[in-house]
This record gives sequence, C-alpha cells and structure tokens, in this order.
Amino acid sequence: MFFDSHAHLTADSVYPQIDQILERAKAAGIDRIANICTDPKTLERGLTLSEQNPWVYNVGATTPHDVDKEGAEAFPIFEKAARAGKLVAIGETGLDYHYEHSKKESQQDYLKRYFALAQELSLGVVIHCRDAFDDFFALADKHYAQKNLVLHCFTGTMDEAKEVIKRGWYLSLSGIVTFKRSEVLREVAKITPLEQLLIETDTPYLAPVPYRGKQNEPAYVVDTARCIAAEKNIDLETLATTTYQNACRFFQI
Repeated sequence: MFFDSHAHLTADSVYPQIDQILERAKAAGIDRIANICTDPKTLERGLTLSEQNPWVYNVGATTPHDVDKEGAEAFPIFEKAARAGKLVAIGETGLDYHYEHSKKESQQDYLKRYFALAQELSLGVVIHCRDAFDDFFALADKHYAQKNLVLHCFTGTMDEAKEVIKRGWYLSLSGIVTFKRSEVLREVAKITPLEQLLIETDTPYLAPVPYRGKQNEPAYVVDTARCIAAEKNIDLETLATTTYQNACRFFQI
C-alpha cells in the first residue's frame, strides 16, 4: 500500500472529479492521502472530504506565495482547525524567493508563526522551499526545535539535501524525480536514507512519466515510487512499506 503524502485534493481543478480520483487511487493501492489545504475554501472542503473518507487527512496553512494577500485572514482559521484536532500537520508553509509573490519579510514572519503553532500543538510541519534554503535553514534552526518536518517536493541541490538529512528531517520526492533532466534529484533519491524519505504527487501538479503533461492524481504516486525504488536498488514493496510507515510517523497517524 502507498501513502501519497502531499496532494491538493480540494483544489478547484481536482475537487469536481474527487469521487473518481479517489476510486482510482484505491484501485492503484493508495491507502492514505494527506490533503493540503491552502485557504479557507479548500480547508472547508477538506474537512467534509475527510468525514466522508476517513483515509484522507488534512494539512493546512497559507502558502508563502499568498501570505501578503491572505495570511492575516487565513491564519486564525487554520489555527482553529489545528487546535480542534482537525489537522495532522501544519503546511505547506515556508519560503519561496523564486517568484517572490509575497515579500520575503512576510514569508519569514508567517513561517515563524506557523512554527510556533506547530510546536505548541506538537504537529509536524510541511515545508515549501524554493531558492531560499539559506534563510530557511537559519529560521528553522532558530525557531523550530522539533525534528518532525518535511521538505515537500524537494528540488534543491545535493548539498541542500544533505543539510535536510543532517537535521533528521524528512525529504519528500514528487514526480519530478522521473523527468529526463532530473539527474541530480535521482542522485538525491539514492543518498536519502530510506527512513527519512516520503513520496508524493503534489496533485494536480507535476505528473510523473508516463503521465507528464496530464493532471496529476494520487494513483500516479506508484510511478514515482517505482522510479525511486530503481534508483535505490530496492524492490517496490520495500519502498512502499517504508515510506508508508514514515508518513504515518510524520503525521502521527
């Protein structure tokens, strides 16, 4: 069985077909999914979805892209859900300096706020980080004492991967690892200890080969897993079982 550790099931492009998507996920052996909620609407949908499908779990926070325009309104809503025990982790939060849709200072401020909330409630943190690893490592080292953190959809360098591993955090790989030009990421897959590895789709984005260019969905996490297992020279069952156990541990399920 597989655990898709990061999927936006309640995004506008996915939610209208959610019943069929979940049916295909079950048929492919996906036993659990972490649904990432990034605003009040996707959170409301997520809470309903998990009531109807107890194998879907919710994670919530405003993304670093959106904190300038939505952070103040959304933070108390995610905080309330977390305090009510309706979230299995906080995220995706973090830093993204590639597009810088929100000011760096705002991104850092909300990252610290979500760190504080997660520590108070003993929840893990799902991190989005792009072109901002130096600042991220500095902030995490100073403001987040727990080890329960995952770099989702990791696309950093080998040195950045080693910094993640050194800190005892989890590193999650998406369908990007299957792309032809992702040689560095496949090397990262090889050196990441199996006990620190998660797999994800990041539905609806980044569908793996052979589905590249299509809307991604949880059933496709099997193709990502197959690629990683081959790179690590282990069988698919071992990869699936261990990443499943890792995700259960991270989300405290």
